[in-house]
Parts: sequence; structure tokens; C-alpha cells
Amino acid sequence: MKRVYPFEDYCIACRHCELMCQLEHSNSRDLIQLLKDTSSPSLKRIFVLQQGPVSLALNCRHCDEPLCAYSCVAGALTKDPGTGFVHFNQDKCIGCWTCIVACPYGVIARNPSTGRIAKCDMCPGRAAPACVEACPNGALALAEA
Repeated sequence: MKRVYPFEDYCIACRHCELMCQLEHSNSRDLIQLLKDTSSPSLKRIFVLQQGPVSLALNCRHCDEPLCAYSCVAGALTKDPGTGFVHFNQDKCIGCWTCIVACPYGVIARNPSTGRIAKCDMCPGRAAPACVEACPNGALALAEA
């Protein structure tokens, strides 16, 4: 099973990963349009934490024991036994936010425009997630768990 791993020694808090994640999940996939659109902004699914000189990008860890999926009363979050990814079905989500509270990494975002959540989906259809491809320093890597 592949996961995105962060390496704080290489992260310079440039936030390219956040921007490319937003762009990948935007309606237009146009950078200029993304920066101009304030009415319904695309939500990032990766978050750069910075404290002094240390920074680290965090996104869904697709945990072996996903507390978010276990806490989801509607069954909107499920773990795929084949890939190990925690998938989100927005049609089942009731907006109760229990998954947000349960996530030990704090990487599930509340989407105020839909009343649902946004979380890393590993950018389906791509060889690697947009955040990994965008990182100029190799601070993110897609690797086997």
C-alpha cells in the first residue's frame, strides 16, 4: 500500500503542495481562476505546519486503523482493503463532523459550501498526488508503507 510521507528536513514551507492540491481539486483547474475565485474556494487537503525553522506538510495518513472511518455514523468514510486508502463518499455524508474530531492528525477539513468534508483522495487518475509532484525539495514522497 502506498502512502504520502513527509520529510521535515527538506520542507521549506513554500506551500506549493497546498496550492497544487487546491488547484487539482478546483472546478477550473486554472491557477489564475483559482486565485480570483473567492465565492467558492477550493479546499486544500494538505496543510503545512510551521513553527520557527521547522515545517512539515500533513495530509490524510490513510491509517491502518482509521478512527475517522470508525467514527463515521453515516458510512461515508470507508477503508479499501485492497489499496488501504480511506475513501470518502460525499453522497453519504451528513455533515456531523465526528470524523474531524476523531482524526488524530487534524487533516480532515470542513467544507462550509457543501456542508460536508474534504480529505486527501490521493488524486485519482494521477501517477502521484499533486502535492508530491509539486514539492520542489522532495519533502513529500509517495512510497510503500
